[in-house]
Amino acid sequence: MTRRRTPGGATGTGAVCVLVASVLWGTTGTAATFAPAVGPLAIGAVAMGLGGLLQALVAAPRIRREAPRLRAHKGVVLVGLLSVGAYPLAFYSSMHLAGVAAGTVVSIGSAPLASALIERVVDGRRLTRRWTTGAVLGLSGTVLLCAAEAAGARSGARSAGETVLGVGLGLVAGLTYALYSWAAHRLISRGVTSGAAMGTVFGLGGLLLMPVLLATGGPLLASWTNAAVGVYMALVPMFAGYVLFGWGLAHVPASTATTLSLLEPAVAAVLAVLVVGERLPLPGWAGIALVVGCLAVLTLPTRTTVRPRATATGADGAARTDTAALAGHAETP
Repeated sequence: MTRRRTPGGATGTGAVCVLVASVLWGTTGTAATFAPAVGPLAIGAVAMGLGGLLQALVAAPRIRREAPRLRAHKGVVLVGLLSVGAYPLAFYSSMHLAGVAAGTVVSIGSAPLASALIERVVDGRRLTRRWTTGAVLGLSGTVLLCAAEAAGARSGARSAGETVLGVGLGLVAGLTYALYSWAAHRLISRGVTSGAAMGTVFGLGGLLLMPVLLATGGPLLASWTNAAVGVYMALVPMFAGYVLFGWGLAHVPASTATTLSLLEPAVAAVLAVLVVGERLPLPGWAGIALVVGCLAVLTLPTRTTVRPRATATGADGAARTDTAALAGHAETP
């Protein structure tokens, strides 16, 4: 029997790539504070739009070579590109309306649950106790972090309607984040390279964002500082971050990747304290500790019992079990 396994080292490397991407994404809120005159739609469009087009440009030779395989999965590509186009507009608008803390936590915190539901319904994937434990720790930490930041920044400037709309847009952002992560992982698992998959999905999504950028991006050209923020957002968190995220999706399921990205709001909170000068109450630091615990649960290797001279069927089953444990999932039935 032919073995199909993902080496534990590759799974660990995939997790590290997602974690580094999450650190880069966590810098976006702090970066945006240096361009307060630029609206959320313009920030989202320049970041994801230009970053996505740059991914497509770099991956153009691979996209050209793998065009037949991409066309064979055009439905998945369509889901991915529409989600990429919608995500940044919903995400940055959510932060603008509900506040950075609430918008980030709702958007990033709801993504693992949405991703798990998508994988369960579409792929028939069963979630393991390990993934559930990690998700509970991570979501509890992000909610605690959100509550701590909100308690430390009560301004009363936002109406209830704005907050509700912001939370609703955060849920849309979480769903679209889960959808484009699933779409990219599905393409990669069907034999498309991560560069071609991410370049196609994000490049086409970036094209959808160009009209928004043209309509709202005027303030980006009003000063060198605003322009520098736009360039940074496009090149570092979005281009470099999503290249790393694509590499990670080649080795871990989308629901594990979106759970690992719960590191993003924790990084954003720490940078707000160190760079912007905000103060984080003690419960916020406890929330960060829970997020770190979530990452430890999902990334630390598990002990496996090595059976000497196993039969072909037994070895194959053991390989599948080991891979699934490292990814935080059971195999698809």
